[in-house]
Amino acid sequence: MTKIVVEEDAFLKCIAVILDPDTPDEYRHAVADWFSPDEPDFLGWVRQVQGRYPGLFPAKVVMPGSDDEFRHHLADADAVIVERMTIGPAELDVAKRLKVVQKFGHIVNNIDVVACQARGIAVEVHRRRINIAVAEHAFALMIALSRRLNQLNGVIDSKRLHEAGYDTRPFDRRYTGNSNYGRIGGVIPMNGAVFGALGLGEIGREVASRCAAFGMTILYHQRTRMTPIEECVYGATYVSLGELLERSDYVSVHLPINASTRGLIDRAAFRRMKRGAYLVNVARPDIIERSALMEALDEGRLGGFALDVGYEQPGRPDEPLLKYKNVILTPYIAPGTRQNGMKDVEEVCFKMWRRLATQVS
Repeated sequence: MTKIVVEEDAFLKCIAVILDPDTPDEYRHAVADWFSPDEPDFLGWVRQVQGRYPGLFPAKVVMPGSDDEFRHHLADADAVIVERMTIGPAELDVAKRLKVVQKFGHIVNNIDVVACQARGIAVEVHRRRINIAVAEHAFALMIALSRRLNQLNGVIDSKRLHEAGYDTRPFDRRYTGNSNYGRIGGVIPMNGAVFGALGLGEIGREVASRCAAFGMTILYHQRTRMTPIEECVYGATYVSLGELLERSDYVSVHLPINASTRGLIDRAAFRRMKRGAYLVNVARPDIIERSALMEALDEGRLGGFALDVGYEQPGRPDEPLLKYKNVILTPYIAPGTRQNGMKDVEEVCFKMWRRLATQVS
């Protein structure tokens, strides 16, 4: 039986449900429940996928909990699906049966492609629909903040404008137009503005490409600088964290949560940010120090803030960030429909089937 080693990911957990007949019913039904908001008959879809790729199903699916366990299971693996875990010479020396390395993404800096090719191991990549959806959400939040859509929705008459604190004196229409009749100032345009990406990985690059289409200047900071060719493709300039904060009109967070990123945006970082800048976080909340964020909002240093993944899930009814008019909080919906993930997983299955079952190179 084919053995597939899978790096743990919320969406990749369904690989076991699709391919491994020994997956416990409790596991199967829990995953089906997670997909149910968008696919009520998830297990029916699983059966369809199984039928579309004969020879791939049934398989033994293992999801290691650590790097050491991952290397242990490589010894008799026919295929691996990785997101961040490394596939280099040391791993390949162990993986004597390995035929295909499937990246759950399209950036292969954690995979030694040349070493794989030298051993006749196929490397497949995948541009994730989930990441595109998260990027769309981040960009939507940027637009909403810049246009104050959360504050101005329905504020169209003189009474509501006055209650919101806006000057409702009419313009002299003999000499002027009537756009922005509420005299609402301080909106930062996106065209010509500076976008600062904290992390330009899979999702950050998707956001950056949309910012480029809007005519924004793109800065980025991360642990490892991209190659000159990659910077050219995305029109991105590498800068220090301090310079990014000082120059950016919009700052968007696209970093994993770990010891080096937890609390990265702290009081010192907020003091360096351009006054009136917008901050968007579709990554993990603890990258931004909560007390420092609220302090920056209280002092009016931020033009606005948006967060998708909350500090608590579900959020608290007394969430302190709800009191700010220039804050948008969404309930972890950036990945979009679950069907994005289903399409991603099926495409991964197809690519593995193509390599393992039909041996098409």
